[in-house]
Amino acid sequence: MRFEERELKSYAEPVTSNLLTEGEVYFSVQFADEDMLIPILEAWVFAGRKLDPKDVEGHLYFQDLASYRQGIRYASATAENASFQLATENGAKHIFEYDRALDQLMLCSLRRKAFR
Repeated sequence: MRFEERELKSYAEPVTSNLLTEGEVYFSVQFADEDMLIPILEAWVFAGRKLDPKDVEGHLYFQDLASYRQGIRYASATAENASFQLATENGAKHIFEYDRALDQLMLCSLRRKAFR
């Protein structure tokens, strides 16, 4: 089996907030270390904007995939049955569409090989 070859950019391409779609799955890619050799990948569902009446403009809500698939939504969620990640329009630089998250993991793989 061979995966399609592609050119990787040296910079991250997170999803822009205006392209987020409620109910779609996105991927958080963060790193546990400064050398960016230990990736942390999580699947999150975009739950929406300004879900709390006290919110200021520009808050983005992401819900953990497991609770979303169980039918839990923000209005019925509790701390025990769902997790939410709150980001700002300009602060979601770690949220990617699938292929762009994959790019980050492939770049990490190249860094790990070079580090050895």
